[in-house]
Amino acid sequence: MADPDARFEALLAKFRERDHRITPQRLALLRLLAASEGHPSASQIHEQLHAQFPTMSLATVYKTLNLLKEMGEILELGFGDDDNRYDANEPFPHPHLICIRCHKIIDPEVPEYRALAHEVAATSGFRVVSHRLDFYGICPDCQRLEAG
Repeated sequence: MADPDARFEALLAKFRERDHRITPQRLALLRLLAASEGHPSASQIHEQLHAQFPTMSLATVYKTLNLLKEMGEILELGFGDDDNRYDANEPFPHPHLICIRCHKIIDPEVPEYRALAHEVAATSGFRVVSHRLDFYGICPDCQRLEAG
């Protein structure tokens, strides 16, 4: 994971470059995303910030996430439910491991992945603008729970 302070400063700089309002709520949301090691949903982000900002709406969270997505600073991961998840630490396409029991999402280390994406584009003639590779299964924690 990237340095959370450096990631926070990079996200903040993007907001300043585009003259977006920088409110205390947005600062807290950017800091939370920069420090996140997981893939939180908008509602999880809202819950975490609610104690600090009791009047902050879920719509505010979504608006900020959409701005970050438009800037190319986060990935939105939809899995067919109503609560998409967000990846702020690696804002470029990369594979995910998704547990079908607890819904944990993990970013596996796959060094050849970028080369594979380039090879697919080169051999197909497609100008690939985006892609996703998700593996579904049962995480080690859930496997232990099932076994024990």
